Amino acid sequence: MDILYIRNLKVDAIVGIFSWEKRIRQPIHLDLEIAIDIRKAAATDDIHFALDYKTVSTRLTQYISQSEWHLIETLAEKIAALLMTEFGVTWLRLRLSKPAALPMADSVGLVIERGNKDAQRLFQSDN
Repeated sequence: MDILYIRNLKVDAIVGIFSWEKRIRQPIHLDLEIAIDIRKAAATDDIHFALDYKTVSTRLTQYISQSEWHLIETLAEKIAALLMTEFGVTWLRLRLSKPAALPMADSVGLVIERGNKDAQRLFQSDN
């Protein structure tokens, strides 16, 4: 199994249950691991057979920054669903943290895994 990862993607978002949290953007940090099979991309040196991490990062940033949630649990599930639906991801591990949530801690957050690691697919162009 091969894993594409994105570390510490930073997006400002509206996430929280308190009224003051709904009026400000707070930093959200994401660590993402995605199971993929890189062999065809490596053999052809063609981006069409790879999962483009820039496209994934741009889409996640856009999605997170334009939405609002009460809970980071909801945000994590929405991110997982987006990746699986829009990018054909079959397995992912997402670490989502809210570094400004508690003044006495570096961050709080959660880690989720969704999908099946063994169900990797080759990313192919629609062309």
